[in-house]
Amino acid sequence: MKAVIQRSKAAQVTVDGETVGRIDHGLVLLVGITHEDTEQDAKYVAEKVAGLRIFEDEDGKMNRSVLETGGQVLSVSQFTLYGDCRKGKRPNFMAAARPEQAEPLYNRFNGMLRELGLQVETGRFGAMMDVSLVNDGPVTLIVESRQ
Repeated sequence: MKAVIQRSKAAQVTVDGETVGRIDHGLVLLVGITHEDTEQDAKYVAEKVAGLRIFEDEDGKMNRSVLETGGQVLSVSQFTLYGDCRKGKRPNFMAAARPEQAEPLYNRFNGMLRELGLQVETGRFGAMMDVSLVNDGPVTLIVESRQ
């Protein structure tokens, strides 16, 4: 499992002109799932996301987590994170899990974030989405469950 994490001042996802998810302050997650991913991978990434100290404290140092700041999460499924661009000009998405495998694990991942105490908004799995955000910093990190 792979997540691109962006610290955000505000973000939203729209599908066909309808807003399906919106947050004020927090994290935008682009979440990709591959064939070998399990609930353990989801748990690892969820705990890492919830605990990452990437928000500023009173001294201006990145020392607080999204949980500590009362931030929210906007989670967006993103199979293209497993696109392989090494050969040719067209990415190969064979490493991305099929929707019937990825969607339940993606939903479980979001549930784990909620169980950790986060408010989680989502996009719509498998839909063509417009994602907009005000990237705070900018701070953008990548977390992977496997090395």
